[in-house]
Amino acid sequence: MDVQLSFSSENLLGDVQITGSKSESNRLLILQALFPQISISNLSNSDDTRVLEKALRSREGEIDVHHAGTAMRFLTAYFASKEGREVVLTGSDRMQERPIKVLVHALRQLGADITYLKKEGFPPLKVVGKKLSLNEVTVEANISSQYISALMLIAPSLPGGLVINLDGKVTSEPYIQMSLKLLEICGIKGKYEENQITIEAANDLPPVEVNVESDWSSASYFYSMAALSREAKISLSSFREFSYQGDRAVAGIYRQLGVETEFEEGRIILRKVPFKKPRSFELDLADSPDLAQTIAVTCFGLGLRCDLTGLHTLRIKETDRLQALKNELTKLGGKVEITADSFHLQASEGIKSGTKIETYNDHRMALAFAALSVKTPMEIADAEVVSKSFPGFWEDLEKLGFSVKNRC
Repeated sequence: MDVQLSFSSENLLGDVQITGSKSESNRLLILQALFPQISISNLSNSDDTRVLEKALRSREGEIDVHHAGTAMRFLTAYFASKEGREVVLTGSDRMQERPIKVLVHALRQLGADITYLKKEGFPPLKVVGKKLSLNEVTVEANISSQYISALMLIAPSLPGGLVINLDGKVTSEPYIQMSLKLLEICGIKGKYEENQITIEAANDLPPVEVNVESDWSSASYFYSMAALSREAKISLSSFREFSYQGDRAVAGIYRQLGVETEFEEGRIILRKVPFKKPRSFELDLADSPDLAQTIAVTCFGLGLRCDLTGLHTLRIKETDRLQALKNELTKLGGKVEITADSFHLQASEGIKSGTKIETYNDHRMALAFAALSVKTPMEIADAEVVSKSFPGFWEDLEKLGFSVKNRC
């Protein structure tokens, strides 16, 4: 299903309820599976979280995670540590192109029994759960923080806990800090010093309820809409000023693009304010790469030159996000150059109308490009892909006054 989007009002006004963070929810579900005394409220309603939740309840011999990369990585570590459980983990064609060798190698250091069923270094995997008695591992830290978080989450269930030595420059470090903080909230002791993480074994955790903060990545699309509008006042709930999520950085980034954030009783209010356009917009997004598509589209809509670095992980996401961005912005009239880890956009003078945006099975392509409909009518292909992280997105746009028409 494709959607046609348009927005005819001068003002962007309204309230949106955003469900729990996908990143927090998925980490907590693994911890809850290992320690049932943990209860969770405001869980994400995303497809990725539902896939993970279903997998953890499954007793089947094969589990298909579809496009859910976090689920694949977290479940690989989880099932490797579940003594007596044997499972095949598989996914979509794209999932079978996404590397997992770094995590498998680390788990094998701990004694895990994992076999590649097709291509070396990639899913599908056969995982035979064993008692992992070793308590120290070294893992490459410059590929994906999810490998490290996967190890951190199973660490407290291991007899001696776990020491994780990080080899190389750490990428997406805020996600590691998030994992550490959630472990702490659940009563699990851990520390992260220099390039070493130590997680203690947890033998007797007290009951605890964890309330998941709403998703800052999802909030970023409304920041983009506000930046591209003439006037805006959007209320989003429920958010904390002191967040565990790395994408909390969106508030500071978009202040430079004319969007002010006000924290008020568990919600944030976004307001469009006068600002002086910078000659160019330069950011290192190594700590928050999921914001890259949104920021790139915003800068294109504002006619700003944009140079984004620290994007090496975008090549191995749901699609090659750098190439996808270049393809679609070029169709709209943008002039884009990309490297292995960077994105460069020249200042543009307008947006070509009548272009359909392809989404490449990537939710963030649909979500990011939808913001341009503030400026000009847009058509988004395969619009249902947003359910991976934000199932109610199109309904929320209608509440804000957008016209959303389905085209089958």
